[in-house]
Amino acid sequence: MPSSYPERATARDRWILAGRGPRAALNPFEPYAFLAEEECASDGEVVPVTTIFLTNRECSFRCVMCDLWRNTLTESVPRGAIPKQIDFALARMPRARAVKLYNSGSFFDPAAIPVGDYSAIAERIREFERVIVECHPAFVGRRCVEFRDLLEGKLEVAMGLETAHPEALERLNKRIKLEQFAEAARFLQRNEIDLRVFILVQPPFIKADESAYWAERSLDFAFDCGTTTATLIATRGGNGAMEMLAAEGDFVPPDLRHLEAAMEYGLGLGRGRVFADLWDLSGTSGRSCCFDARVARLRGMNLHQQITSLVHCTQCGGN
Repeated sequence: MPSSYPERATARDRWILAGRGPRAALNPFEPYAFLAEEECASDGEVVPVTTIFLTNRECSFRCVMCDLWRNTLTESVPRGAIPKQIDFALARMPRARAVKLYNSGSFFDPAAIPVGDYSAIAERIREFERVIVECHPAFVGRRCVEFRDLLEGKLEVAMGLETAHPEALERLNKRIKLEQFAEAARFLQRNEIDLRVFILVQPPFIKADESAYWAERSLDFAFDCGTTTATLIATRGGNGAMEMLAAEGDFVPPDLRHLEAAMEYGLGLGRGRVFADLWDLSGTSGRSCCFDARVARLRGMNLHQQITSLVHCTQCGGN
């Protein structure tokens, strides 16, 4: 039976929206979450990081795999709301050397983060050595430079490549091609802004037996684009659209082995830092008696950026 997933972008938007459940009720003057993390810096030192998940308007792009819309608003926040959110989080967090301002979309989308708040935001995060924001390549431009110039620390922009598989990338409804991603990366390089890249392990529209290959090619492409950091994300279900794709055979949950293999490949390249996103791996297939030990191994590789020995399990042999 042919897939019901539409070929045209506008029809895809409607298809994706039709599968959604409710979104969370949020306060525009408070972040919807914040947490303290540790991350291996470019010099190998493990440093404390403050991550703030800002409440703001939903992203204007409706990627089929995205579940971040659940914690967004239907309208733009008023001016002054984002600085208040940052104040709220920082007052409750320990000191850190880097800050991630993640907003479930594009920091440089003026409908999400008011441009008039850039100065106030920069004032609140002046103590941080590194400021990491996320942005769709379509919004990478002069506003990145304007914000960079307001900061005391180094600016890093995280962009979702998702996959270097050109046909799968097009079908994700991200509305970007590989060359557009590469051009946005070149703009950041010209303006001395670091790049972080998000890569999906086993996204929709890629066969399970090809997922490891395309994760590796995506890492190659990201480093060819000049990224300093690549984050591997095991593709999650649970947003409605992914369940519809799974029912039609267009999505298979990734096996933990594929995330492990991609991590090992990326670290083996020696071209930059590689992290495995360890949030909510419960949806990966192939979970076994040694699942917790294998996740702990990935956590250790995240922090020390070295490939460690595979988990030896007496019950399943680590398989």
